[in-house]
Amino acid sequence: MTFSAVLFDCDGVLVDSEPITVRVLRDMLQEEGWVMTYEQCYDWFIGKALPDELPTVRKMTGKDLDMEWVMAFRMRRNHALSNEVMAIPGIQDTLDAILRDKPGMIACASGADRGKLALQLGQTGLLDYFGTHIYSGAETPRNKPYPDVYLAAAHGLGVDPKECLVVEDSVTGATAGLAAGATVLGYCPVPDKQEDLRRLGVRDTFRRMDELPTLIAKLEQERVQG
Repeated sequence: MTFSAVLFDCDGVLVDSEPITVRVLRDMLQEEGWVMTYEQCYDWFIGKALPDELPTVRKMTGKDLDMEWVMAFRMRRNHALSNEVMAIPGIQDTLDAILRDKPGMIACASGADRGKLALQLGQTGLLDYFGTHIYSGAETPRNKPYPDVYLAAAHGLGVDPKECLVVEDSVTGATAGLAAGATVLGYCPVPDKQEDLRRLGVRDTFRRMDELPTLIAKLEQERVQG
């Protein structure tokens, strides 16, 4: 039995944006008095929506930062992304291969705001792959780790979430995919992240994007065999 659709996270899966975003966020938090390393900032915020983390930011900075500060971060982040963001190596060939087998049945389902999604996918030439099937967790009642954005993507494609394959790179995002009832694969170019995702319950992990079509075919063959 084949998967009805493949749903992709964006940051760290389609585009190599996370180092840029984390760097900008770390610098802006440091300006407000919360000093941390890049690694600490990554571990704290990756996969999470910054507006949801404002209570923590206020506590750690001692300042009453609000959505105005979040918007200032987004402007500074978007400027950096527009100059630096690149597609994940091999993603175009991977999307081409999946679309040959499942025409029109892919979606981008991200926790990021829509402006960031449009900027990144446009900048890297990936926008046309997804057409209207780009879904932002910032526009759903609850963002990741809740399943809302993956449920919205499955509904938009007209398929059962349980028949979808989700590709994620973070614990927060994988939690959302699993909560939606989907089969989740973990993209882990850095090996030390694999164990965290496996403990969570992802079906498998892989390190290179060009491995994904073969891995999907393997999982579908296993489903056929029961």
